[in-house]
Amino acid sequence: MYVKSLKKYIIIGIIFVSVLGTLFHFVYKWSGNNIFVGFFTPINESVWEHTKLLFFPMLIYSFYLNKKIGKEYPCLNSAMIFGELLGVLSIIVMFYTYSGILGFHTAFADIAIFYISVIVSFCIAYKLTVSCKVNKYNKLLQLLQILIICLFITFTLYPPNIPLFIS
Repeated sequence: MYVKSLKKYIIIGIIFVSVLGTLFHFVYKWSGNNIFVGFFTPINESVWEHTKLLFFPMLIYSFYLNKKIGKEYPCLNSAMIFGELLGVLSIIVMFYTYSGILGFHTAFADIAIFYISVIVSFCIAYKLTVSCKVNKYNKLLQLLQILIICLFITFTLYPPNIPLFIS
């Protein structure tokens, strides 16, 4: 295995997801509020909707990465899925932690949380690709990934009336 090659792809992934995630923030509005587009991009300013900014660009990059170097790194798929799921969770936890402590939130901190979560997701994915610690859970991780995609679609159409889903 060429760890140097993997590091290069991880850095490219961080940049790719950061740029695409930033663009995704505006795509729903640019699409004329197309509901299909809204399944994959935020339709409002809720914390839940903003987790799509990390999840779907990282999912796209994961497909590319698995096709490109998956044979060299047999644990890549499970590591990237774990990174995606961790990214969603880290956005939620960091937002509610800082806004709970301060009693308010700011756009600057919200944006910083997105970029920090992207970096954390890819750093964890890198370490788990090399260590193969979660590969034995690959099927479970794939099921969780599918579940979260279904939840994104469902909650886009029918968001629960709790703070996580309120704009």
